[in-house]
Amino acid sequence: MLKFLSKVKIEFNALDPRIASCMEFLAQCNARKAKESNPACQLQVKRRTDDHPPQITVTFVNGVEEAFDATSTPAQTIRTMILEKGQMLETEQMFREAGEKWPVIIPEEELHQSFPGTK
Repeated sequence: MLKFLSKVKIEFNALDPRIASCMEFLAQCNARKAKESNPACQLQVKRRTDDHPPQITVTFVNGVEEAFDATSTPAQTIRTMILEKGQMLETEQMFREAGEKWPVIIPEEELHQSFPGTK
């Protein structure tokens, strides 16, 4: 998961009962396998003293930043979203390295062609 990210910022008030998602995500980020996948990824934990809701902000390797409301989004959902976006980044990079245009545009007539079945 961390291999697609350059920075992770987790903010929460330790006394807030809604921090379960933040704690789970932090544990996933601190896992040996995750750290080994991208040792350069910065992990910041900000312990707040106000009533700001728990929040997880990630910055992808292409610079795109995305914030998640950790009160209503489970850690596993956040992880899944990161992996899906990361796979898109890998696909885009692969096409660009091959000298192909991105995004790939499929002509409308090809979308409606019949597909011979496979055996």
